[in-house]
Amino acid sequence: MEVVMSHVDVMSLVGTAVPEALRSAGHMACWFVVVDGVKRSGPFISREAAGASRAIWLLEMARRQRGLDALVA
Repeated sequence: MEVVMSHVDVMSLVGTAVPEALRSAGHMACWFVVVDGVKRSGPFISREAAGASRAIWLLEMARRQRGLDALVA
């Protein structure tokens, strides 16, 4: 059984693409975590926070992968 790992990225938005709530608070950029092209968490007001969320997504997917490997073995 072949299991394909998802692709996890951090996506940035700037200017008018930033959600209105953040723009009205003075933020001109924000970041989201995207898994296989789908926004999964965010918006974050710092790249560091988005990177931390990405790391959590990767750890969780690795944990689930190990669980699947145990089932297949």
